[in-house]
Amino acid sequence: MKPYSRADRVGGLIQEILSDILHKEVSDPRLEMATISGVEMSRDLRIAKIYFAVPKGEKSHKDAATGFKSAKGYLKKILAKELGLRYMPDLRFFYDESFDYGSHIDSVLKSISNNNGTNRS
Repeated sequence: MKPYSRADRVGGLIQEILSDILHKEVSDPRLEMATISGVEMSRDLRIAKIYFAVPKGEKSHKDAATGFKSAKGYLKKILAKELGLRYMPDLRFFYDESFDYGSHIDSVLKSISNNNGTNRS
């Protein structure tokens, strides 16, 4: 089995630290329900793609993206202290659509199940 790369380890650490910061230190109401769902690092550790999810919908995820943009400097400052890397990666925030897609698939499967149940009666 291949061990995790340094980029994977740093990404996991960034995800852990950001999740902790969001739940304990950030008071922005746009970010109170946001969850960090994943972090992808570039191989040279210069760029961190941070994926987040929010439970409410399209307006909510746009508000959260704006909140992350405004909190980016603060988050980088805290991360720089915790990580101790030579270069602090550029943080780029992206909405994780996989939860919405999973919810859509679940509703389609339930409608198929309900339709099959009514056809048998």
